[in-house]
Amino acid sequence: MDPQIIELTEYQPAHFPADAITLAIGQALWESYRQQVEVQEPSFKTGGQWRLAAQGWVGHIPLTPEFRFVLKPKIELSNLFRMWEYAYRLNSFRLLDGLVASQSLPEFYENLAHILALRVLDRGRKGFYRAYLAQADRLPYVRGRLELPSALQQPGQINLPCQYEEHTADIPDNQILAWTLGRIARSGLCSDRVLPTVRRAYHAFQGLITPVPCGPQTCSGRAYHRLNEDYQPLHALCRFFLDQSGPSHLPGDRAMLPFLVDMARLYELFVAEWLRAHLPAHLELKTQEQVDLSPANALHFQIDLSLYEKSTGITRYILDTKYKAGPPTSDDIAQVMAYARVKRSAEAILVYPTPLTQPLDTTLDGLRIRSLTFALSGDLEQAGQRFLRDLLPAPEGTG
Repeated sequence: MDPQIIELTEYQPAHFPADAITLAIGQALWESYRQQVEVQEPSFKTGGQWRLAAQGWVGHIPLTPEFRFVLKPKIELSNLFRMWEYAYRLNSFRLLDGLVASQSLPEFYENLAHILALRVLDRGRKGFYRAYLAQADRLPYVRGRLELPSALQQPGQINLPCQYEEHTADIPDNQILAWTLGRIARSGLCSDRVLPTVRRAYHAFQGLITPVPCGPQTCSGRAYHRLNEDYQPLHALCRFFLDQSGPSHLPGDRAMLPFLVDMARLYELFVAEWLRAHLPAHLELKTQEQVDLSPANALHFQIDLSLYEKSTGITRYILDTKYKAGPPTSDDIAQVMAYARVKRSAEAILVYPTPLTQPLDTTLDGLRIRSLTFALSGDLEQAGQRFLRDLLPAPEGTG
């Protein structure tokens, strides 16, 4: 029997008859996914119906084999795909060509998983990248360098203490791929058209790789060279899949895994990477900059985006992305002001995905505080150019 699917669009409350969802299903959704979905059980407040509302998350929740929730974005799917393209730098590898025509999130996920599996299989046919790793062990023969002092301290030992290097494929470059493919295979989002290919790519690592849990941060900041440069797009794809697994994922042998996108985090990543690609040459962008406020990092700020003058190192702008409808709250303003004061910036800016009814633009004690829009409707490139023009002053001598 096909599972029952309930579709929700972010920030749009939906009502369902009391008998459409059992109390056990409602409780399980609330217990595991209350951050992603607001759950109100039937009562006089809801007119005797279930009231559910997705809270800034999109994706797929396989609550049980018989009951699933699909959280749909409020923006166009094609723009969501373009946001991913920038946020995970997939545009550098032209991995999304043709995928923006996908009709649903599961279809997009499946097609991207197919690309990863095929590329892993292709690399496997050429031979997975190997590296030399330092090893220390007691062996019945001398391999590499004999640790003579240790051997003399235990003269009765038959096995000899040796230090040597092993040429192995069991390294992080391949462990990332194996871990990601394993999670994709369990996602429940791949059909019979793609799942056999994903499993074949995963099984290509058996006997070569020790399963090691990997997070999205493992995929970033890695070193590439002539022998492993083709791993860079593979790791970019892995970061995408691992980042969308959902914070409520529980370890263990679950049949299916959630696929959940934190839209606020995605919006921040997208704005950052779009700016990085389009800023004028004299400005430099720093993301997630930590400012320590106490010894031993007990208290610190984590600033979304900071723009610096390259030549002087002066902080020009502090930006804080807000994936929500306005108006700004006093806490939002106080937060971005504090960031700007600490960094001695002259401007503090709140960035929203939709225009505010009453845009903010004021100056307090020499600090300019304003709101700007990087819209997610329509053409994202045009929206970005409008945002950049509003952000940066026009060069002197221009109209």
